[in-house]
Amino acid sequence: MWKEIGDRERGILRPKSFTTRIKSNRIRTLQISNHKDIVSPHRASINSLQVDLTEGRYLLSGAADASAAVYDVQRATEYEGGGLIAKHKCLFVVDKQHEHGHKYAISSAIWYPVDTGLFITGSHDHHINVWDTNTTQVVMNFKMPGKVYRTAMSSLATSHMLIAAGTEDVQVRLCDIASGAFSHTLSGHRDGVMTVEWSTSSEWVLVTGGCDGAIRFWDIRRAGCFLVLDQSHSQLGRRPTIPEHSATNKALTSKSLSSGQNLNAKPRAQQRKLANGNGTKQSPVGKMPAKGSLRQRLHPGMLSSLDRATAHYGAVTGLKATEDGMYLLSAGSDSRLRLWDVASGCNTLVNFETVRLQGSKPIQLATSQDSALVFVPCMTAVKAFDVWSGNTSQTFRGHYEYVNSCWFSSQEQELYTGGNDKQILVWSPSRLIADEVDEGPAQDRDNWSD
Repeated sequence: MWKEIGDRERGILRPKSFTTRIKSNRIRTLQISNHKDIVSPHRASINSLQVDLTEGRYLLSGAADASAAVYDVQRATEYEGGGLIAKHKCLFVVDKQHEHGHKYAISSAIWYPVDTGLFITGSHDHHINVWDTNTTQVVMNFKMPGKVYRTAMSSLATSHMLIAAGTEDVQVRLCDIASGAFSHTLSGHRDGVMTVEWSTSSEWVLVTGGCDGAIRFWDIRRAGCFLVLDQSHSQLGRRPTIPEHSATNKALTSKSLSSGQNLNAKPRAQQRKLANGNGTKQSPVGKMPAKGSLRQRLHPGMLSSLDRATAHYGAVTGLKATEDGMYLLSAGSDSRLRLWDVASGCNTLVNFETVRLQGSKPIQLATSQDSALVFVPCMTAVKAFDVWSGNTSQTFRGHYEYVNSCWFSSQEQELYTGGNDKQILVWSPSRLIADEVDEGPAQDRDNWSD
C-alpha cells in the first residue's frame, strides 16, 4: 500500500488507478473478520443476502425458517472482548408468528432499489410479500402459481417498478408494485425458472435461467425472448475494448455523415421513428433485431434448434451480470461456471477451475466492484475466481455446512456469506496496515525505556 501512496504523491498514479489498486489489494486480503460478528436470529439455512443499494448500510437476510431479518452493518449494537469485537444484532425480524408472515421457507429477500423503506420476500408458500420497513407490515401481496425461487428488481429502472419472479412454473411473472397486479408473463422456458437477473445496462432487459438448462434474454416491452444462449456458440477470450479516441472519431464521423445526409435521409428517419415508437437510440442488449435473419425472427413458441439451445447440462442455478453489463456469469447444476458475451451471445470459453456446486436449489453469486472477481458458493466453501482467466484467486472456509448465498459490499469492502449452518459470516480486509501503524512507535523504544 505504501508504494501506491508514494506513486500517487509523485503523480505516477492517476486517482482512479490509485483507488482501483487499493481496492484490489484490500480484496486480496479478505479473511474471516475478527472484529465484526453478525448475530443471526435464524433457526434454519440462510438462502438470501443483500446489502441495500442506497446507503450500503443495512443487510437483509432471508432463511428457510420463513424469517427475514435486517442488520445495521455500520453501527454495532454492542461490543465484546474489551471493545474489540463488534456485535451486530438484527434491528427486527419477521417470521411465522407475524400476522402476514410467510408459512414456509423464504427463498429470496431483496431491497427496493430506490430506498430502504421497502423490501421484498419470496417464499415457498407461493407468495411474494412487499414489506414496509418502518412498520414491518405487508403493504402488498402477490399470489404465485408455485414455489418462488428468486425475485429481482432493476437498479436502473426509472420507468417501471416491476418485480421479476422465477417460480417452479414455466412462466416468468412481472409483478407491478405501482398497480399491485401482474404486469405480464414471459413464456418460453420448458421447466421451472430457478434464477432471474436484470441487466446492468438496460432497465428493460431481463435474463432468466431455468431448470431446462436455458438462459433467455427478454425485452419486457415486447413479446417473446430475443436471445437464447447456446453453450456450443463460442468465441475465444475477452472481447477487445474500443479505445476512447476511436470511439470519439467514430462519433464525429457518424455525426458529420448524418448532418451531410440530413435531407436525403429524412423520410427514412421518420420511417424508423415510427417503427420503433421513438427516436432514441437503444443499447445493443435492449435492441430488438430487424427482419433480416432467421435467428432474429425467432419466437419462443417455435420449434427450432436455436430456441431449444441450452447453456448448461442441467438446471441454471445462478446468474450474475458484470457491472458494465457486457458479460454474464452463469452457474449450473452440472457444476460448471460460464462467462457469456452479452452482445454476441457467445460462450467465451473461460476455463473456470473444476468445482462442485449445489444443484437442488439456487445459489447467489457475487462480484467485486470492478467485476474482476466472482464469488461462488462451492459446497461448504466460497471461492473467488478471476473472471477473465478462470483461476481460483481465494478460497474462504468457515462454514460447517453448504453455503447458499454471498454478497460483496463495495462500500465496506466486505463479503457476507450465509449457509445451511444458520450463520452469516463476515469476511473483511486484513488490518495488518493499521497494526503496523500502531506498532511503529514501539519499535523506536529501547529496552530500558519507560
